[in-house]
Amino acid sequence: MTDGIYVQTDDSDKLREECGVFGAYDFDGGDVASTIYCGLLSLQHRGQESCGIAVSDTSGPKAKVISSKDMGLVNEAFTPEHLEKLKGDIGVGHVRYSTAGSSTRENAQPLVLNYVKGTLGLAHNGNLVNAPELRRELEYTGAIFQTTIDSEVIAYHIARERLNSKTVEEAVGRAMTKLKGAYSLVIMSPRKLIGARDPFGFRPLCIGKRDNTWILASESCALDTVGAEFVRDVLPGEIVTVSPEKGLESDMSHAIPPAEQARCVFEYIYFARPDSILDDVSVYHFRMMAGKYLAIDSPVDADLVVGVPESGNCAALGYSLQSGIPYGTAFVKNTYVGRTFIKPKQKNRVSSVQVKLNPIREAVEGKRIIMIDDSIVRGTTSDRIVRMLREAGAREVHMRVSSPPFLWPCYFGTDVPAREQLIAYNREVSDISRIIGTDTLAYLKLERLQEIMGSRRICTGCFTGSYPMEPPTEDIRGEFEK
Repeated sequence: MTDGIYVQTDDSDKLREECGVFGAYDFDGGDVASTIYCGLLSLQHRGQESCGIAVSDTSGPKAKVISSKDMGLVNEAFTPEHLEKLKGDIGVGHVRYSTAGSSTRENAQPLVLNYVKGTLGLAHNGNLVNAPELRRELEYTGAIFQTTIDSEVIAYHIARERLNSKTVEEAVGRAMTKLKGAYSLVIMSPRKLIGARDPFGFRPLCIGKRDNTWILASESCALDTVGAEFVRDVLPGEIVTVSPEKGLESDMSHAIPPAEQARCVFEYIYFARPDSILDDVSVYHFRMMAGKYLAIDSPVDADLVVGVPESGNCAALGYSLQSGIPYGTAFVKNTYVGRTFIKPKQKNRVSSVQVKLNPIREAVEGKRIIMIDDSIVRGTTSDRIVRMLREAGAREVHMRVSSPPFLWPCYFGTDVPAREQLIAYNREVSDISRIIGTDTLAYLKLERLQEIMGSRRICTGCFTGSYPMEPPTEDIRGEFEK
């Protein structure tokens, strides 16, 4: 099986987000491993390849960190016996899907570094566009790398800056001046929990509190899961430090004007859970509005509006409410399949869709169906789903997509592939419709994305080719699934 790769069987043509991060610090000295475990379970949608937890006892030796990480899902990698051994009142956790660096146990996070100032545990979500040059700079000064991920580059630079800094948070700030790209970081030092977000705010990060425990998490849904109160988002360019002596501290010296920020719009379209709120914007509301705008801009006469589970459901409901066409369920999703090892061949990619999705003939037979999905990448999955509806008796299939067409790759933590692999590249919408077999096809208009987000600036580089910073001269995205 070593020639296979991990993929989700229903999402082989879906985009994947790199990671989810979670950190906790219990000022009362209680163990935080079970809290981190539950937080990671709620962030599992952000990465299914590997996961890990690292904890430390702040009352014990400074250099002692206990960590456990493995390939697979959170509930596969951690048993009650595992968690029982992870004793510590401060810790960080991580779930990973690789967009840079191969899928191996060595590349699982959190990373733990032992150096002259003690220990550093780091979990990272995002991609650096200048990772290769930063890596070479370290290698030429004698650094030896254990992984192929840019997160280790970040950890090394923080450790080096710590030698000339009064505090670990100062070292994080000095390292941030060298980092270019997307990063939300959760860092555990011997006595502090630190969160940092890149100045553009590509990836989300929020702060929560439960009794005397402070929490940092990629999404607010993770706070709900562990019974924590949402405090606020970490702002783009902000460093937050949590310690028993000073509570929550903030450093905004790396912030840029709001007009220059660039949140990844696909967090709202697809990556985040609909019950999360990112930067004061409800993911559920965003998707509902996307569906409503699709109904306004691209109406079609039909009998039923359905979503492709799970990501298309909210937009489908929004389309239904706006259009007055009934909303229904056309597919049963087998939630027990989980992941599988499949060889990266096109035939596997197509057939795998049917493993998880099955149409309900009674719901679609003889009807004109409007099918809503969040995106079309290569088109292989859309083609199969449309065929399944027709085989189940659908009279017409009209597809509406709650994002604009993908035309450019992403370098900031999303595995949008090379342009040549994108079905929308060099094709008209009518051509795409013919290829995937729909009666009609329409995408969300680009300008609607900013209307939904209001004054918050977003990154739409994967749709427009206009990036908030210069893209790298070499492809740093790693070897994506071909």
